[in-house]
Parts: sequence; C-alpha cells; structure tokens
Amino acid sequence: MEPFRNFSLAAYVYAYYLDKTTPEKIRKDLDFYRQYVPLKKVYLETHRALVDIPEDRMLACRRVFEENGIEVSGGITATVLVNGEKKPAVYDTFCYSDPAHREEMLRIVRYTAKLFDEFILDDFFFNSCRCELCIREKGKRSWARFKLDQMEAFSRELVAAAKEVNPRCRAIIKYPNWYESYQETGYNPGKQKDIFDAVYTGTESRNSNYNGQHLQRYMSYSLLRFLENTAPGRNGGGWIDMGGASGNLNVYLEQANLTMFAKARELMMFNFPSMVDNPALAALGVEFRRMDRILDQVGNPVGVSVYEPHDSDGEDQLINYVGMCGIPLEPVPFFDEKAPEIFLTQNSAYDPDVVEKLEKYVREGGIAVVTSGFVKATIDRGITDMTSVRPTDRKVTGTRYQLTNQNVSTHDVHVSDEPATFTVMNHKNNATWYDVLLHVNDFSTAVMTEDYYGKGFLYILNVPDNFGDLYRLPGPVVGAIAKNFARRGRVFLSMAPKCCLFTYDNDVFGVYNFNEFKSPAEVTVLGEEYIGFEDVESGARYTKPVRINPGPARWGDCAAFRPEPEEKVFNLPVGTGSYRFFRLLRKQD
Repeated sequence: MEPFRNFSLAAYVYAYYLDKTTPEKIRKDLDFYRQYVPLKKVYLETHRALVDIPEDRMLACRRVFEENGIEVSGGITATVLVNGEKKPAVYDTFCYSDPAHREEMLRIVRYTAKLFDEFILDDFFFNSCRCELCIREKGKRSWARFKLDQMEAFSRELVAAAKEVNPRCRAIIKYPNWYESYQETGYNPGKQKDIFDAVYTGTESRNSNYNGQHLQRYMSYSLLRFLENTAPGRNGGGWIDMGGASGNLNVYLEQANLTMFAKARELMMFNFPSMVDNPALAALGVEFRRMDRILDQVGNPVGVSVYEPHDSDGEDQLINYVGMCGIPLEPVPFFDEKAPEIFLTQNSAYDPDVVEKLEKYVREGGIAVVTSGFVKATIDRGITDMTSVRPTDRKVTGTRYQLTNQNVSTHDVHVSDEPATFTVMNHKNNATWYDVLLHVNDFSTAVMTEDYYGKGFLYILNVPDNFGDLYRLPGPVVGAIAKNFARRGRVFLSMAPKCCLFTYDNDVFGVYNFNEFKSPAEVTVLGEEYIGFEDVESGARYTKPVRINPGPARWGDCAAFRPEPEEKVFNLPVGTGSYRFFRLLRKQD
C-alpha cells in the first residue's frame, strides 16, 4: 500500500502486548494492518506500571517489525510501584522527590536509550505525588511552582542520562490533552521544549458529554496548533485513542480528522493490538485516503491569534468551546502584536503586562476580542481605560437575543430553544456600544460589546458561567459574534454551534458540522474580490449567493459610517456529521 503524501502513520505498542506476544502473532497482526493502512512506524514500550520488557524479548519483537519494513522507536510510560510502596499519586506516577523513584526512572531511560535511537514518553511523565518527601521539598512554594521547577530539573537529568548511553538518542515528550492543568503536575512546555529533542501532542478529545475534562472536539485541532507554535517544526504529531469515545466510532474518527486538519506530520494510534480485528482501522483507512487528497490542496493553518501563556489557567478549555462555535483560532504562547486580530481570555491575564500590550495593540489599529473573564481578571490593571464595561455579581437567564451592531444594525430578535445564563456586564450607553443583547423581562445585558479605542476596536464577549451554554445560542447570534472575530478575515459562519471552521493561508477553508440534526447554515464570503467558492474534491462551484447583506449606512444623526467589506451569503452545503473543504474563488477564476 502506498504511503500517505502529507503525513505518516504510526502505532504505539504497549508493554502488555509485547510481554505476551510471539513473532507469529506480530506478523499476523501486521497482515491485518496492511489491508487498510500503510503503517510506517511503531513505538515499542519498554516499561509500563509493573511490566518491563527484557532485552532479548524486545529485540526479537523489534526484529519482526523491521523485517516487515516498519521503523522502530522506543516508548516509556512513567507509572511504577517501587519497593512495593504505593505513593499518594494519581495513576501511580513516579515521585521525583524520592531518590529510589528517580533512580528507577533513570534506569528505565538508560535501558531504553541503549536499545533505541529515539523514544517517546507517554503522557504519564507528570508529577501528582504529595507524599511527605514532596511536602517537605515543596516548602513555601505553590504546588504548581514546585512541580514546574522539579520536573524542569529532572527533565534535564533524564535527557542527559539517555544521551550519555546513546549520543544519537532523541528524547520526545508527549503532552496530554488536559493542557490547562500542566503547571499543577509539572508539565512545562515553555522550558521542556528546549530540553527535549521534540514534543508530541495528545489529541484524544473523547466524548465531551461524559468526562470530567471538559474536552471539546476542537481540542484535537487547537492543542496541536498550540504546541506547533510552542516548538515550531519539532511537534512530532498527534496521538489518538479510542478510550473515552463511549464506543462511538465517529468520536474516534473525529480525533483523527481534526488532528490532520491541524497539519500533523505523523498520526499515532494507541495502541497497536487494540486496532487488530477492529473495524475502526478500516474506517480510519478510508478517512486517511480522503484526508490525504484534501491536504494536497490546503496551505498553512491561520486563524485569530489566541494568547495562551505557558503555565496559565482561568477559563479552562474555553477556546475549544469558542472553536466549536465556528471561530477559527490559532493558539500561541505569546502576544502576537503583528496579528490581524487577537483573542484574549482569562488565561491571557496570567501575563502581568498583558493590558499594556493590549492597549498599545488596539490603539495602533489592532482588533481585539476579550472575554468577560479577562475583564474581571484585569479590572484593577488598566482595562477600564479602554471600555466602560464593568462586571457585576448579578446573573440573567433568558432565550431572546437582539442583534444591534451600530454600523450595520438589523435589530433582529432571535429566540433560543433553551435558556442560557450570563453575568450582567454593565456598560455606559454611547460610551460603549452593544452588538448583541440578551433581553429578559424588560431588562437587557450585553453578550458582546464594542469600543472604539485609538485606531482600533475592542470587543468584549460575555461568556456564560457554563461554557456549554454557548451551544444554546441561535445560529444568527453566533454569526453576529463570528463576524466580529472575522473583521480582517475572508469568511465566517452563521449556524448553530458545534460546527468548526478551519482557514488556511491559500484561500482554502474547511467546515466540520458536528450537529446531530440538520439546521440552517450559512457561510459569508467577505470582500468584492471573492465571487464564491468551489469544493476542492468535487470541483462543484457556488457562485450564486442567497443574498448580499446590506452594507453599512449613515445611521440616525451620525455624520459617517465605518466601511466594511461586501458580504455575500451562501447556503452551506455541509451535512450533519460531515466535513467539506472549499477554495475561495476570485473574479478572475
């Protein structure tokens, strides 16, 4: 079977399989893989929990894979029981305050480096222990600061130990999907990116309804982009697995699809034996072949720059809820002052200088969207110089929304099927404008506001306490919000949430509709130079808009209006549970 052109396929082979398998079983399992996918590489695990693979057995297993043309690397899962003592640590991860644990981990690393020129640490290289040794070593530091310092130091020791045994050995750290918790458990990508030879991304988004991690589908895209921007060119790939998918094959396939939309170089399946005699592998084969054809035609991902400082927390996983509302995002660990538009959440406020950076950016002509959480976190740090919006302790729950953008105002009212609860964000009329309002019993509160500031604009998105309430917004309301995120973009969506938009730097965009039922969906193309779009797979063209939205006009007693690009609106030809990619068409096309 021919290899894929735009990515390669790998499988993680965990120690439980290697401990019991035979060469004949491996050959048989590889025959199953060959029916559906061109497997290029495997990562053979030397240690997991209570299992260590002896050298003779590992070499025998390795030989079978190599004889079948499969590249091999090592793997380690850092869970353990040392001297029969159970530590107070989630998943029995190592205690890096205990000399016996540290030496055992270094022993495993040296052994692995002896056998392989490359190994990956599965996402258990974190530190959740709070034993007496840890408590004493922590001292007056916060747990996050202690864990970050400790794991940075041990990471250096680990990589040095591997290279002492095998100078050619590349050490890779895989980061898990729960990125908002990294600092509390010692994951330190801001420092570890310069310690390890490469990073890897856990893109297992799970079933969002039944897990405690608040993981949304969009995470499989956004986290890979974030780590690519953390270690440019050294993000090895995305790691998917069926765990937490509630037996739903679509949930599993979505992990793979979104990982590839983010332009992963390699896709890792966890794990090799679980895919044998599994119909999921056949389904993946079909998806991968289609995805490879699509990726032939897409450029580099682009989107609204989201500033997510390393070690920050606040509105955990919020960007993935926003991404599921059709906003294309590009998470970065720095404030990108050159970005056409930026998005700041409460996480961004971890940077003590963020308000100064924001003020300069907007004053010089930037367009920024910030969340209500960001405003609350910076209310005493200067944000009040840019807006009259002030958060309160009051809440309002309702279903009726009004679109009131001052520049192109429809004053349309849209009613949701289910209520959502928002914080009352007071603002001073005509000092700040309200683009989207929630109306309840002769009272209203802003869902999105707009402030002129210098040469630029500041938008504030009022985020409900339950981020999932964003999914209760009517499609046209989502479109009004999306338009403000797309002030310097080329397209935006107006449809019910749980639909993602992916944009690329070569005028290609993709839409993934996760809704269970058919709902009205529209895509708006911005600018006179674009006449529509075509399907990159079928070549079908869409050049007859259902309408051209009225442009801005002088309103009331205003003396002028703000110019805006022409808006051509098309019905979106993407069914439920499916995705399609399109290329924007210019007049000369």
